[in-house]
Amino acid sequence: MIVNRKKGPLYLQIKEILKDRILHGIYTINTNIPSEPQLEQEFNVSKVTIRNAIKELEQEGYVEKKSGKGTKVIANGSIVKLSKGKRFTELLVEEGHSIIKKVINIKRAELSSDSQLYSVFGENCIQIDRVYLLDNEAYIYFTHYILLEISAEELNEMQINSLYRFLEDQNIKLETFRDEFDVAIPPHHVCEILKMKKNSAVLKRIRISSDGDGNVMEYSEGYYNTAKQNYIVTYNEP
Repeated sequence: MIVNRKKGPLYLQIKEILKDRILHGIYTINTNIPSEPQLEQEFNVSKVTIRNAIKELEQEGYVEKKSGKGTKVIANGSIVKLSKGKRFTELLVEEGHSIIKKVINIKRAELSSDSQLYSVFGENCIQIDRVYLLDNEAYIYFTHYILLEISAEELNEMQINSLYRFLEDQNIKLETFRDEFDVAIPPHHVCEILKMKKNSAVLKRIRISSDGDGNVMEYSEGYYNTAKQNYIVTYNEP
């Protein structure tokens, strides 16, 4: 895993990566995260940088470090809520599942000038394709369109661990989310990734995310293989 000094302090970048792994069940409760030497090797940084990252995780209540016993995960809930869009995966992790996110593609979006998205984003739009693995099997395919003016060089160097954390780093503050659900047939390439038969109908979610001024900053489409796992929503009594 590569971290970049241009994106801020290395220890904070590493902290966010480790936190994201905890929230998505890669490092589970009551198990140890990799040792400091292993993390030094993975991120190619100094011992001090790794120790500072772990110290931050301790202060936020995610891990507990004991001499001679390593660093143990003690919480996997979002103590500081990162985004309104993370609750579904957190619920699955709380039920004992593992969630792994993989970025498949990042590029400048090629929008037709007469498309609805072009009328919203214009030419300053990037497209991010991601897949969520549930217990190591492809479960959700997301395509995100994001209003972001970025150079070709920055686009080539872009790395994303947590999408909504990435948006915050780009000073994109999302305040409202509108979700629409439908039953739809995914594109062929999505069926291949989700290992579904061609023309299989699945749950489709469209999300429109806006900033505090009501400007649409992100549009996404997600296809869920609900034959593998139902979509879960939990409501608390007000």
